[in-house]
Amino acid sequence: MQVSVKRLALYPLGVTRSGQIRGALLSPVPRLLSPSTRTLFSETGVWEKDYLKETRRRVEEWWHPRIMAQWQKDAQAEGSNRKKFYVLSMFPYPSGQLHMGHVRVYTISDTIGHFQRMRGHQVLNPMGWDAFGLPAENAAIERGLDPEEWTKHNIQSMREQLDNLGLCFNWDREVTTCLPDYYKWTQFLFIKLFEAGLAYRKEAVVNWDPVDQTVLADEQVDENGRSWRSGALVEQKLLTQWFIKTTNYAKPLLDALADLPEWYGVKAMQANWIGQCTGCYFDFKLKVNGEETGETLSAYSSSPETVFGEAYLAILPSHRLLHGTSSVRSALEKAFQPGRDSLTEVTARNLFTGREVPLVISHKEAFDGYLDTVIGIPDCSEEDLSVATALNLRWTTVLKSNKDDTQTLINSDEFSGLTREQAFESITQKAREQKVGGHLTSSKLRDWLISRQRYWGTPIPVVHCGSCGPVAVPEEELPVTLPKLPSLTGKGASPLEAAHDWVNCTCPRCKGPARRETDTMDTFVDSAWYYLRYTDSHNPDRPFERHLADHWLPVDVYIGGKEHAVMHLYYARFLCHFCKDQGLVAHREPFWKLLVQGLIKGQTFKLADSGQYLKREAIDFTDKEPALRGGGRVEVTWEKMSKSKHNGLDPQEVVQQYGVDTVRLYILYAAPPEQDILWNVKTDALPGVLRWQSRLWQLVTKLRGARQPVDVPCPSLLKNKELAETKKIWENKNHAIQEVTSHLTEDFLFNAAISRLMGLTNTLSSATDRVVQHSVEFEEALAALVMMTAPMAPHLASELWAGLCQVKNPISPLLQHGGDVLQQFWPNVDPEYLNVPDFVELSVLINNKACGTVTVPLEVSKDSERMQQLILESPLGKQLIGERGIKRAILSPRTALINFLIDE
Repeated sequence: MQVSVKRLALYPLGVTRSGQIRGALLSPVPRLLSPSTRTLFSETGVWEKDYLKETRRRVEEWWHPRIMAQWQKDAQAEGSNRKKFYVLSMFPYPSGQLHMGHVRVYTISDTIGHFQRMRGHQVLNPMGWDAFGLPAENAAIERGLDPEEWTKHNIQSMREQLDNLGLCFNWDREVTTCLPDYYKWTQFLFIKLFEAGLAYRKEAVVNWDPVDQTVLADEQVDENGRSWRSGALVEQKLLTQWFIKTTNYAKPLLDALADLPEWYGVKAMQANWIGQCTGCYFDFKLKVNGEETGETLSAYSSSPETVFGEAYLAILPSHRLLHGTSSVRSALEKAFQPGRDSLTEVTARNLFTGREVPLVISHKEAFDGYLDTVIGIPDCSEEDLSVATALNLRWTTVLKSNKDDTQTLINSDEFSGLTREQAFESITQKAREQKVGGHLTSSKLRDWLISRQRYWGTPIPVVHCGSCGPVAVPEEELPVTLPKLPSLTGKGASPLEAAHDWVNCTCPRCKGPARRETDTMDTFVDSAWYYLRYTDSHNPDRPFERHLADHWLPVDVYIGGKEHAVMHLYYARFLCHFCKDQGLVAHREPFWKLLVQGLIKGQTFKLADSGQYLKREAIDFTDKEPALRGGGRVEVTWEKMSKSKHNGLDPQEVVQQYGVDTVRLYILYAAPPEQDILWNVKTDALPGVLRWQSRLWQLVTKLRGARQPVDVPCPSLLKNKELAETKKIWENKNHAIQEVTSHLTEDFLFNAAISRLMGLTNTLSSATDRVVQHSVEFEEALAALVMMTAPMAPHLASELWAGLCQVKNPISPLLQHGGDVLQQFWPNVDPEYLNVPDFVELSVLINNKACGTVTVPLEVSKDSERMQQLILESPLGKQLIGERGIKRAILSPRTALINFLIDE
């Protein structure tokens, strides 16, 4: 069966993986032009007076391959002596066709990448493919194809589309998660988790998607109990599944949020997802009739400091122990009485305290949060006291109240005598050291369920041996590659069960017969570490070299949709924390700044009565309100673009109509990144950016016209009124540089940056002819304007710069440097504009004795913390204070004096 692949063919140009241009020549070669054909300055040396549609097309056709080739050349030439900047956009699933959401996120990353390179940074802006998962497998089943071939075709198509949009990625670092050279290291990291006791297998009541025939994590089920992907009502099944113990990292992940800058509300979402980490789990061994069953159960306590006062262990009626096949089940079923707390013959030995308590089946349908097993401690819960009393259970009192309203522990072994706060720290720490629990977490957080009963995913590198149990595949035998299957049905058990030659294997430990794990990993595992692989994407021996990961991490700006603000970011942060503890990286947090993007929404039309979505051609727009042709009331809304809602936009058609730069500028100008864009070409945004491009072109035309060979500029000819005009231009230029630089580094308000550039354009457009002809201020302001436009509209700015650099009789050295605009240094604010602050001599005293003075900026001389830092970093501070302990630093509010009280 032939696979139909739709390609975005803007121009027949592109750049190969090695950076070579295909379909174009590097040197400008004049062509024979018909009288009606518009010329391009870079090709012919003839400057068109106006920036019309045909000129725009020729500009983008000419500069597109050159910009991409120069990016690749610069990337290969850059050394590590430049300060790094890692800009990362979330990699796409290779569906085969870009949508406008892709265009938005990658336009933002491309703009930031160009800007930071112009600032002198060594920039990493990589791209890859989140290539495993259900969509490819389902598409392959529907078409009778191999999902690998389907995925490769889609990657090829989307790669060409990205290239044709002029997006400058570091393609030499490309990663594809479905290739063995990538998922070998996903398996490597899984084994590290397994060896650390963080990857484990247990029976669990799980969410089963009956359509996609796979388990879903709780996060993948919506509030209506439906699958996030298929929309099917989810069923509950008891299955043996693989989990990753992310709860062990809950408190570090929560605490680390405080050290990160604001993330557009996402930090609060992460904190809410994790919950208040005020309790922990303890591990118990179960017994029936005094005999250990081999079953380990983890139970939660919100007051772990009182764990020695445990009276019982409680489970819900829905707990897996009542539905599984273990030896505990019959004892529990015998004791279970619906609607009341049921005392059973099963007991549980706390591996931390060594104490044994009975197992109780609670009458409740749910505990706090998502818990199914809790420790009953009567001393700290009226409810627990009520249950223990009703069941006639015994327990030990562990709390003694003091006169000062504090409580002290008693009957708690070596922790007796500690306050509750002290005991909380000591008990949880010792439990962690003994590896029997103690990791602080919340009652709402659950471990990460990663098993998927599908074919197209990373194989879990474990074999099951009758003698040894689950055994990790040795590292030297990785990757465990997916076997080729003759067909996929998507029904029944995991498709890998059918690959008998692959499933049946030898145990790596005892060399006896064994079976491979036939579940594959959730694709969120693949994407939890791809930002690390980009730093060393072709390493055959390790997932990445530490020194390379340490050089590039953390990601300076991470860009993507807000729909990934919880799951993906949580998993990626967890994996990086784990890698730090394994000594694989130096950084605990993978991302510094997060830039979330809103949706691009299209106008939808649907029948008011039935809610049926209608095609645009079915709507009559002649009246004020849209109506159905032939009659009928229509509801008009703005919704996420999709084919089913008939409100999608094909990037190919949009770019062909308006051009790459216009689409880029519209996306950046229509709304701040985190807000949704309501795509409507009749609004002011799109006509506005079209007009602005023409006005930029006219400014270069204006300067070129004023600097003919005979028109030699002479600044001394300018009169007072004209000098005042040049001062205004100079001030507006510096203000624009200051504002635009801030927007592109701090708040990413690209719309505000473009507005500021439009303001500078207005100032220059109103300049008088003599100022244009004779002032260096106009020339430098126009040069700065074009340079600041370059990251956002690189094709147009490249042609404008070429026209500027060939202006006759230039005054400013800016126009004499040579090179393309994206190779120029980002303009700086002139020092005299900055109102350089005055300085003050600050007297430094140590233990009330004068020791010297330090010169500090006046504006910070009243800031005690900054003063301390400046002085400690000064030669005087290093010599006299050094590493000595500072008890207190007193900054005088009236005189320029600071007194350090330090240890003698």
